Amino acid sequence: MNALKQAVKTNWMKKSAEIRRRMLQGIDQLNDDQINWRFNPECNSIANIVVHIRGNIHQRIEAGFWGKPDTRDREAEFDPGVRLTVQEAKRLVEESFDLLENAIRELSGDDLLNQQTVRGKTVTIYDVLNQCIAHFSEHLGQVLYVAKMLLADAYVSTSIPKKSHTSRPQ
Repeated sequence: MNALKQAVKTNWMKKSAEIRRRMLQGIDQLNDDQINWRFNPECNSIANIVVHIRGNIHQRIEAGFWGKPDTRDREAEFDPGVRLTVQEAKRLVEESFDLLENAIRELSGDDLLNQQTVRGKTVTIYDVLNQCIAHFSEHLGQVLYVAKMLLADAYVSTSIPKKSHTSRPQ
């Protein structure tokens, strides 16, 4: 069972590093106006998404694991007035994923079944970390989709580049 617990932690570390790398590569292609752009008033900007990830990490890791006071204001994360520079966004991404990866590193395999309360629900540490990885992967998709919309042909893939449309057989 220890091998399985270690494999789970290793998988989370790899996935976290991949999400961080790709999110930073996507953000790095944009300027300050672009990371604050919203398709419409109901949509979130990349800045909102980055602030939201940081809030999630605070609540789940800093407050949930390490016992710091939970000062998260989730609604404020999505406020249209949230604005970041590219450098601020990259710093928040780095800070968020550093905290996540430190929490994963610190866990013993036995800690995975410990429980905590998140937004009124009792969940295991395993559940919390698994949800963080899935949740941040979803937000990575949003960040990259917005970057692709804004950059069109200038967007540089953060994974496997798409084959050129001109190379398809007729």
